[in-house]
Amino acid sequence: AFAAFAMCGEAWATPDISQAFGNTIQSTYPDGRQAEVYLQQGGAYQSTGRRGQHTSGVWRMRGNRLCLNQRQPFAGPFGYCTSIPERTDAEWSARAPTGENIRVHLVRGHVTGRKGPPPR
Repeated sequence: AFAAFAMCGEAWATPDISQAFGNTIQSTYPDGRQAEVYLQQGGAYQSTGRRGQHTSGVWRMRGNRLCLNQRQPFAGPFGYCTSIPERTDAEWSARAPTGENIRVHLVRGHVTGRKGPPPR
C-alpha cells in the first residue's frame, strides 16, 4: 500500500507539492513494475501499487516529507513518510519501504497501468 515511493535521507528545501495535483507520482522498481500515487488538494490520495492493489487515504506535508496514512481498503497500522525534492521536474532515486532502490518521477496527468521503464 505504501510501496509507491520512499526517499533516502537527503536534506532538501520544502517542495511545492501542488505540482503533484492532477498529476502522477510514479515509482519504478528494479523489475520494471510501477506504482502510482495521486494527491488531491485537501489532503486525500489514491494509489495503485506495483502489484495492482488500490489503496487510498490522507496525506500531509511535514517540512520536506510527504506523509501518507492509508484508510482504504483498511486503515494502515502506521503512517509512512518520505522526503520529496524541492524540484520534481527530474527523476530522483529513492528506497521503497521494502528496501528496494526505486526511481521516482512526476508524470503529467493521471497515469495508470503502464509497465516498464518511464519514457525519456
